[in-house]
Amino acid sequence: MKPINEEILETRLSTMGPQAPPDVAVPTAVVYCEGNFGQIDGKTANGLVRHSQAYRIVSVIDGKLEGCDSGQVLDNARNGIPVVEDLEAAVVREALIPDTFIYGVAPSTGKLSSADREIVLDAIAYGMNIVSGLHEYLGDDPEISAAAEAAKVTIRDIRRPRRAKDMRLFDGSASKVKAIRIAVMGTDCAIGKRTTATVLTKALNAIGIRTVLVGTGQTGLMQGAKYGIAMDAVPPQFCCGELERMIVAAWQVEEPDVIVIEGQGALSHPAFCTSAFILRGSQPHAVILQYAPKRVHRCDFPNMPMPAPEDEITLIEAFAATRVIGITINHEGMVDTDLEHEMKRLSRDTGMLVTDALTRPEVYLTDMVLAAFPQFRSTALAVAE
Repeated sequence: MKPINEEILETRLSTMGPQAPPDVAVPTAVVYCEGNFGQIDGKTANGLVRHSQAYRIVSVIDGKLEGCDSGQVLDNARNGIPVVEDLEAAVVREALIPDTFIYGVAPSTGKLSSADREIVLDAIAYGMNIVSGLHEYLGDDPEISAAAEAAKVTIRDIRRPRRAKDMRLFDGSASKVKAIRIAVMGTDCAIGKRTTATVLTKALNAIGIRTVLVGTGQTGLMQGAKYGIAMDAVPPQFCCGELERMIVAAWQVEEPDVIVIEGQGALSHPAFCTSAFILRGSQPHAVILQYAPKRVHRCDFPNMPMPAPEDEITLIEAFAATRVIGITINHEGMVDTDLEHEMKRLSRDTGMLVTDALTRPEVYLTDMVLAAFPQFRSTALAVAE
């Protein structure tokens, strides 16, 4: 058996453009992911290495993988972003101290460990701005905020929501948005929904279908999503309304043909409610489902078996006035022959188009949209000609 096709993958990553080109206007960043890079709890760091518009990632900190190329670790394709041993190594290898320290671990607790707290303080001492997606707001920590003030650096708590008085309730205005809305949902958390949504957005724009991504999690906002909120940090009463606000804003400002909405968790997962809010708040015309065939149980829940994609599809379509138009595969733990077999099986059993957004050509992904919404075919054909 051969590994996932490296030639296809290298082409996929080169067209995706994992990093913004070197530009003095784009702040440089070190991503901290000790002991977790390439793993499920390292999903924030993984996502930033694959794609970042807001920051130019110069290195990843994970002592267990020191000396590796981060792209090689993630996708078997070198990207030139090294994995280094610690913060000092990340700083000394650069001509200038990096602008930003990003906490790239997404622990299930959402809180900072005592060891990682010292790393954050060290980064501040170097004069680096801090970006964190934790539920624990570092800007509210007296010691960390005092150190940041003394060093004249900023702390950006990605998950900090707007003030309650500024939040809005759902009012149904999303239904008046003329753009086709496609939500990328999944059968579990940390399964690749954001990556698929990012690839889909770029691929649709490439064939002339104006598309905007609305992010719903901390990583997407760190990557530079222009529109989005961290759904799991918003009080439930306002979740649908705040997401709707972002969708309406994206429509009014960009006038896109398609709005892609990043999913969170899974509708069937008892530990998450964000999927329900996303389906209600965005009122999607269609859903693409992300699935990991080799994942036996839910992430962080070993006693919860993974649902079959067919069951998740039934649940989504019963819960919301929408339809699932395709399935995308997370190939973790799979070799290429396994992946090809599973794609064919799912396509046969469900009658849907099935692909892997990272290892298969983008046309497989965009074909899902064109098959479901044939009004876009003439635009795609015109661009192809």
